[in-house]
Amino acid sequence: MSKRQELNRAQRWVVKIGSALLTNDGKGLDYAAIAEWVAQIAALKKSGIELVLVSSGAVAAGMTRLGWNERPTEVHLLQAAAAVGQMGLVQNYQTEFSQYGLHTAQVLLDHDDLSSRERYLNARSTLRALLDLNVIPIVNENDTVVTDEIRFGDNDTLGALVANLIDADVLVIMTDQDGMYTADPRSNPDAQLISEMAAADDRLSAMAGDGGSLGRGGMITKVRAAKVAARSGADTIIVGGRQNAVLTRLHAGEALGTLLWADQQPQAARKRWLAGHLQSRGTLILDDGAVGVLQKQGKSLLPVGVREVQGDFKRGEMVVCKDLQGREIGRGLVNYHATEAAQIIGLSSSKIVSVLGYQGDEELIHRDNMVIH
Repeated sequence: MSKRQELNRAQRWVVKIGSALLTNDGKGLDYAAIAEWVAQIAALKKSGIELVLVSSGAVAAGMTRLGWNERPTEVHLLQAAAAVGQMGLVQNYQTEFSQYGLHTAQVLLDHDDLSSRERYLNARSTLRALLDLNVIPIVNENDTVVTDEIRFGDNDTLGALVANLIDADVLVIMTDQDGMYTADPRSNPDAQLISEMAAADDRLSAMAGDGGSLGRGGMITKVRAAKVAARSGADTIIVGGRQNAVLTRLHAGEALGTLLWADQQPQAARKRWLAGHLQSRGTLILDDGAVGVLQKQGKSLLPVGVREVQGDFKRGEMVVCKDLQGREIGRGLVNYHATEAAQIIGLSSSKIVSVLGYQGDEELIHRDNMVIH
C-alpha cells in the first residue's frame, strides 16, 4: 500500500487553513470557501475521522470588520484586530458546522501552553476530551495576548505542535499554492511539483528558500512544520486549498499536493520521546497487580495500584514506575503533584474527590502518556 493510500486509514487529522485562503487574499472572510471546507470536514467526520482545525485569519478578519485597509504595525492594534476578528471567524465556523449537527470549540494557545509541562498536559487532555465528545476544536494562536517573545511565529508551526498534542496521523496544510515545488514556480518555469519526499530530507530546506514575504509562499515554515510533525509520527501534506473537494480527495488517496512523510507511526514516536527525552522527577512504587495490568493489558496506572511516592514532582512531569523489587517497568507523565499523589495512592479513583477536595483525573498516569519496558 502506498503512502497516499494509507491516508484512508488515518484516523486523526489536523487541518490548517492559511490566512490567504480564509480571507480571499485579504478581502475579508471567504464565506463560500469556508462553507465548502466545512462540508468536506463534516464528510470526514461522518466517515469516522477525528479532526482538529487550525485556523488563521483572525487579524485579517478583524481588519475588515474595523474598516482598516492596511495591517497595523503596533502590537496592541494587531491584538485588538485579532480579538475582533476571532469573534467573527469562530461564529462563522459554528454556524456552518451546526448545519451538519456538529459542535465546535474555540481553543486559543500560546507558546507557554506547550512549553510548560503542566499546561501541555492540560491542553492535551482538553483536546482529547473534545475529540471524545465528537466536537471539532478550532485552534488559533492567542493573538490577543501573545507577544513577539512567545509567538509560534506562524500557524504552520502551531499545526505541527497540535499534531504532536493529539498524536495525529496526518497534518494537512492548506495553502494558496498547489503544493511544494523544486524551485519557485513564479520565477523558474522548470520548477516541478514535488509529489512525495521524506520530511527529514535535508534537500527540502534548500528547495523551500528563505521564507521571505514573497519567498515561495512561505514554504520554509511549512517544511519546518513537517519536520516537527514527523518527530511525533505525523505525515504532512501541503496542498492547494482551493482545489475542488480537496480534503475528501486526499482521504481517498488521490495524489494532490506534496506529501512529506514521517519515518515512524505516531504512537511509536511518542513512546520513543517519552522514553528518552525527558528527565525523571520522581518514582512510583507499584504493587504486583498494577505491574501485571500495565505489562499485560496496556491499561492506565490507577492510584489503587501504587504503594509509595518518591521525589518532588509537579503535574505533567516525568516519573519512573518501579516494581516492589526496585526494577523499572515504565515511565510516564503524571497527572498529580507529588503531595497529592501521596494522599491518594492505594485508594480507588472514586475516593479522589473526598481526599483532595476536587475530582481530578481517574488515572495517576494515562496509558497514552506512558511507555512500558
